[in-house]
Amino acid sequence: MKTTLDEMQAFIAIVATGSISAAAERQGLTVSATSRTLTRLEEKLETTLVRRTTRRLELTEEGKAFLECARSIVAKVEETEEKMSLRRQGPAGRLRIDASTPFMLHVIVPLVNGYRERFPRVELELNSNEGITDLMEKRTDVAFRIGRLRDSTLHATPIGTGKLRVLAAPSYIEKHGAPAAVADLANHTILGFNQPETLNDWPLEDADGQPVHVTPNIYTSSGETLLHLALHGAGIVCLSDFLSNADRKAGRLQQILVDATLEVRQPINAVYYRNTALSARIASFVDYMKEKLGDRGFDEPV
Repeated sequence: MKTTLDEMQAFIAIVATGSISAAAERQGLTVSATSRTLTRLEEKLETTLVRRTTRRLELTEEGKAFLECARSIVAKVEETEEKMSLRRQGPAGRLRIDASTPFMLHVIVPLVNGYRERFPRVELELNSNEGITDLMEKRTDVAFRIGRLRDSTLHATPIGTGKLRVLAAPSYIEKHGAPAAVADLANHTILGFNQPETLNDWPLEDADGQPVHVTPNIYTSSGETLLHLALHGAGIVCLSDFLSNADRKAGRLQQILVDATLEVRQPINAVYYRNTALSARIASFVDYMKEKLGDRGFDEPV
């Protein structure tokens, strides 16, 4: 008895979500149906693909080998379907997009309506993660990453840059005053990231001309959380323009240490795997982002 595409897709979903129940929810199936599908697949292959415990699922060596093959087959089928669709009406199918929460909310979300009007047959799945996502593991088609890229297996398309500024809310400045020099930051509450540490490198130089690395008094993993902390007057923060410019232009945040601020721009790239042909769905979204954002960076609202 031959393995079916539905069985492969169910197995991939189970691995991606980490549980049968989550995979069932993703596919719109019952837990029992998804569990039976996995059992039937293992019976056909005459091997155990997944070790089941009360707490988690663990791939066997056979499961890892089959997963790689199944992903390749499903991707090829999706690519073939897309090519046939393109011959009729343009890009179609599901496009899985991953980005940090701030970039998703402040850049991608405002562009969704316009993109969907142009490409109504593309279904968007928007996922937010604060860390680096494994595109293959999470079945992500394209991710947007800020800063220097480290993964050489990924192809990157630049879509803009984000200027870094040091900011504080008027309420904080009124209560604590604004630092007149970089050294004065030592007397203020600093808002920053708990990881990676490089995000606490601010676009400033100290009196000796050395780059400034701050030690936050309040840490978080999310730029969106930092933004709201700053808006509530909790301290001084350093944020990229794509995240802060609307509040800065509305006067809810003020740039400080302007004269001491260096021109530092974080590169923002769309990334996808090098060994995968750039699908029409990915190309349509990346090209739309570049068209709307241009090369001007994010100094102006989207």
